[in-house]
Amino acid sequence: MGRSITAQTKRELVIALRARYVASSRIEKALILDHFTSISGYHRKSATRILNGSLDLPEGARPRPRARLYDEAVRQALIVLWEASDRICGKRLKALLPVLVAALERNGHLELAPAIRARLTDISAATIDRLLREAHSTGARRRHSRAPTALRRSVPIRTFADWTNPLPGYMEMDLVVHCGETMTGSYTHTLCLTDVASGWTECVPLLVRDSTLVIQAVESLRVSLPFVLRGLDVDNGSEFLNDTLLRYCVNHGIEFTRSRPYHKNDQAWIEQKNGSVVRRLAGYRRFEGTAAVEALARLYVAARLFVNFFQPSFKLTHKSRRGARVVKRYDNPQTPCARLLSSSAISEQVKRRLRDIAQTLDPLKLLDEIRRMQQHLTLLADGGKPHTLPREKDDLGRFLASLSSAWHAGEVRATHSQKPKRPRHWRTRKDPFEHVWSTVLGWLEIEPDATGKDLFERLQLEYPAGFPDGQLRTLQRRLKQWRNRMAHRLAFGARSIKTSESIGCLLF
Repeated sequence: MGRSITAQTKRELVIALRARYVASSRIEKALILDHFTSISGYHRKSATRILNGSLDLPEGARPRPRARLYDEAVRQALIVLWEASDRICGKRLKALLPVLVAALERNGHLELAPAIRARLTDISAATIDRLLREAHSTGARRRHSRAPTALRRSVPIRTFADWTNPLPGYMEMDLVVHCGETMTGSYTHTLCLTDVASGWTECVPLLVRDSTLVIQAVESLRVSLPFVLRGLDVDNGSEFLNDTLLRYCVNHGIEFTRSRPYHKNDQAWIEQKNGSVVRRLAGYRRFEGTAAVEALARLYVAARLFVNFFQPSFKLTHKSRRGARVVKRYDNPQTPCARLLSSSAISEQVKRRLRDIAQTLDPLKLLDEIRRMQQHLTLLADGGKPHTLPREKDDLGRFLASLSSAWHAGEVRATHSQKPKRPRHWRTRKDPFEHVWSTVLGWLEIEPDATGKDLFERLQLEYPAGFPDGQLRTLQRRLKQWRNRMAHRLAFGARSIKTSESIGCLLF
């Protein structure tokens, strides 16, 4: 019953019983204590001290809140880093933070205060997701099997369970169609390859679905990979299962395997990259023609470096079944480049080349190029007349400045977002605090931790009948906006913007 009464009621009860308790006999005190503890919920010893006056209850006492460890300045810095990483999850961002902060500071895009940098270093993945929670705001058909041909029987099957810690160079390959909502007509494709050991991913656009173009793409990628191409695992499509590609793999010493028909999990590595890389970059619109192929090729040049050097990914290390429960264990998130650098199968010369390339990369310039080409592809898909504008000197600076508030607009990838609505920049009502805002700012300079309620009560005393109680929430919103601007200035006020030249294609 003691939990159902308020603290104010408890204080009134103590005041009413204290004088009577002190003047009562021992038997009467025991009866008073019985009634008081049953009503208030206090322990008998605490109730005795309170009624004797040795333990006082201060008027309006409240528990002192714990100080915030990660304030608004840390949250603003985290939002910018999350946007610069292309909005990856908290666990992957936690692993990327040291590399990303160092890269942004090295290129002059970011200069964090020592206290903020230390907190970003110690922050956990769960706290990252909690701080970014506001910024984070979319019938199976029966298959009939067909008899395997002589060619299919000659290509061995490899399932997901057959991958047992392979060396870098064993890759899965698949095609992603860009047909939009209909499969009729001619449309472009993306040939995607991913390395099972490291997660290194390559994408090449194809004008049509043709086995000759697949071989040409594989040949061009084979000389640019940072490892030897040892094996290719494909699905059962005719663009892959043909004599031409089989002969090419045999002549170049490449192990050629295939998955089981209608078992996508046999190619789980490439299926995951189809969604997290290709669909994330190009979306689900329809692309056709040479202009779309050229735009996709330029998009994949920047994405190749951004994904393989600045996008950590999980890697499944162990999978076991306990009854109906499947238990999976994952390695710590790492970028494909980091996994190659830690592999003993990669030569020191290649590792040195990877480190040199990593030192020259600017993640913001790569992400800016990706965003520009996504807008270009969107105009192509919508039937517009896209044109590539020359980059202004302050374009990269404007892009960096927009990262802290880009989440307010929702989806920023043009290939995924709908036509934006016209933003409203005008006021529908007169600002009630326009003539006193300078006074409020003066109070905040003296007492920066003052709450909106305290400031509003002070305004009501200074200007009687000038501010009704209903305007308290308006002042609190204005105060929150002001504190956000101050936190942003604290985190990024000292940064310097450095622009660089356009992106070149880095090949091995």
